[in-house]
Amino acid sequence: MNRQEILRRRIRTLLALFIVGMFLSGVTAFPILAELRLLSRVMGLPEIASPAANSPLDVWLVTVRNGLDDLYGRYPWIAYGTDWLAFAHVVLAILFIGPLRDPVRNLWVIEFGLIACVLVIPLALICGPIRGIPFFWRLIDCSFGVVGFIPLWLSRRFALELAAR
Repeated sequence: MNRQEILRRRIRTLLALFIVGMFLSGVTAFPILAELRLLSRVMGLPEIASPAANSPLDVWLVTVRNGLDDLYGRYPWIAYGTDWLAFAHVVLAILFIGPLRDPVRNLWVIEFGLIACVLVIPLALICGPIRGIPFFWRLIDCSFGVVGFIPLWLSRRFALELAAR
């Protein structure tokens, strides 16, 4: 196998992982309340979690579950915003099929993804406190940008090497 084939295989593997991650993060956002209810049952979380008796994560999960339960019960149309968020993740996953097929010609898509991954961090760190998101959860949100950046950065590096050949 020559170097070009190796580079193409590496790029395809990295982009396929990124696409699957984007797709899964999208489709799992549709049933978010059902997922939170299931997670709460599996973790044995109470109806109301007191900060003194539970970990910060437990308290946050119960708060989010109860908040969504109440909000969706009174205003079910608000979930439509989460549906659009989920849809955007699926559409963005589809966008990366272009570089999967031809990474050199569609290098701009990879660079777009890198920029988006970097922008996740200031969004989480600026908007998180405004919306009352706990710091540990903002770090989890930031990690999505970091984790997404790595395969895209490697893909870009390999695509540039491929273009030079």
